[in-house]
Amino acid sequence: MKFIRFMFLTLSLVLVLSAREQVNVNFSNLEVDDFIKLVSKITKKNILISNKIPGTVDFVSSTAVYDDELMGILISVLESKGFTLVQSGSLYEIVRSADAAQSNLKVVKQGENPDGSLMVTQAITVTGENVDIVAAKIRYLISKTAKLMTMKESNMILITDYPKNIETIKKVMKDIETNNQATVKIVPIKFAEGKKLLAKLIDISKSLFNEQVASEVVKIILDENTNSILIVANQENVKKVEALIKKLDVESNIANTVQIFNLRNSDVKDVLKSLTEIVSKQTYADPLLKPNVSASEEINAIIAVGEPEIIKGIKYIIDELDTEKFQVYVQARVIEINKNNTEALGTKWGFDGALVSSSGGLYSLATNFGGASISPAASKLITLPSNLESGFALGAAIQFLQTNGASKALSNPSILCVNNKESSIYVGKTISVSTGTISNSVAGAGLTSSYKREEIGLTLKIKPRVSSTDKVTLDVETKLENILDDGSNNATKQPVTSKQEVKTQAILRHGESIIIGGLVKSYDVTAVSKVPILGDIPLLGDYLFSSESTTNQKDNLVVILTPYVIEKSEKLSQLQKDLGVLANLQRDYNEKIFKKIEEKGKITALDMETGEVVERDKNSSADTISGEK
Repeated sequence: MKFIRFMFLTLSLVLVLSAREQVNVNFSNLEVDDFIKLVSKITKKNILISNKIPGTVDFVSSTAVYDDELMGILISVLESKGFTLVQSGSLYEIVRSADAAQSNLKVVKQGENPDGSLMVTQAITVTGENVDIVAAKIRYLISKTAKLMTMKESNMILITDYPKNIETIKKVMKDIETNNQATVKIVPIKFAEGKKLLAKLIDISKSLFNEQVASEVVKIILDENTNSILIVANQENVKKVEALIKKLDVESNIANTVQIFNLRNSDVKDVLKSLTEIVSKQTYADPLLKPNVSASEEINAIIAVGEPEIIKGIKYIIDELDTEKFQVYVQARVIEINKNNTEALGTKWGFDGALVSSSGGLYSLATNFGGASISPAASKLITLPSNLESGFALGAAIQFLQTNGASKALSNPSILCVNNKESSIYVGKTISVSTGTISNSVAGAGLTSSYKREEIGLTLKIKPRVSSTDKVTLDVETKLENILDDGSNNATKQPVTSKQEVKTQAILRHGESIIIGGLVKSYDVTAVSKVPILGDIPLLGDYLFSSESTTNQKDNLVVILTPYVIEKSEKLSQLQKDLGVLANLQRDYNEKIFKKIEEKGKITALDMETGEVVERDKNSSADTISGEK
């Protein structure tokens, strides 16, 4: 029955053949092998079937097809099964698609358009682009079983595929290939100086062209023999540079069109960033009016190219950005105050000394010798009044504690800060910390230890922000690192360190002071007291005539900062002279206050607001004002 149906279909097709013969083809569930035989009879082609091809095929057609189109239909059916047709003389052979390239396929010459339905091989020359880059872009267009190879030496693609696929690939390549052929243009210079013009063009070209893209690369060369500029680039970029040369090479107004602004106080990178952002947001009726702005880091200058009126606006912006920066001269005093000694001193003279809240980093110092503290304990910072008398009172209090053994000055550094730039001070030392011990296997070699260096001390970071010539905001970060144990009191024999850190912010006026506290070191001190002579008796003296006591000592590290705002750099030397005068006044003030305390034998306090000396008798709570300052 199957054979009869096949013969009937063959006879019906033969009856409708004509001069490019048309065939009415409609079949369903026809074996692939039978379809091959059918096509062979209609097209009168000899087809060799080396492998049985499984499966069936359906074809639905509403109109007749030409007989030569049946070969294309057959190849499509075979391709879906992993096979294809190759021609060898008058014989067609069915082979696996993956092996078709090794079957002596027809080679189509360059420039010719491949035709037909059978796979062919053709070499395609790539122009204006790297062959590997083009191959990567079009590889997805080839059929599954096609072969594609690149030849770098000739910049060609060798491809084996069906003619229609090859034609599609050639069309796509034509669209995606960039015209990267460089041309050379020689532009004579009429008015400008060659070297200066070349430097400007190179700087400007960096802003105009993206050097990371091969097609955008522009080379500009000066030929001094002919006084000409040589431009090597693609045609479009050559035209741009040539037009720019014509604008710059004008004797009458070149100074107005191109200007170089040397910066005195600012970094060219920061100024260029601001200018670029401003220019990019501007709209121009004529795009040619848009200025070009670039930077020369070697001379710290801005190069602006544009119309004279626009350049005037750029100059105004640069003048505002390039103003001299405020500077802040910060005096720092690092003082260690012993709480126990201060309390004892306060009991002796009748003032509260120094109160510390280590948990909150607060510090209250009674610099008025018995009056109100400089700052309530609710504040983290202590800001002194601006009058000199209050500053002298603080200095006198610190000197009083130091003279009586309650404090000691660790360091008095000073630092000059630029506005909005962080500066730092470090006071400390470097210790060696063991990182491990290696036992040598060689007899008698012993142990080998390795160490690393660690910095221990006080780090002070300051960032000022000046709001006026008399007011500054200080961002302050203080970090204290101490050695609690040098390793002699623990099993590891390694140093034990501690770290305390305070971060805060304060708004101060010129010459005011801030006290940063909360950096506390606690330790135990053992003291032995004994009766003279009797305490030295062996055995009995230790038990009957001597005693041992241990007290907990606390040292508070206090950092006092005093900022001075410097509007102009030439005022720095004057500030140094003024500080020298203030130091002498402070010394005279201290001598006066300490002498009065010793002579009167009374509790002396300094009123913070008036600067008057307040006295009272030790047996009386009433205060009297001496009227002296």
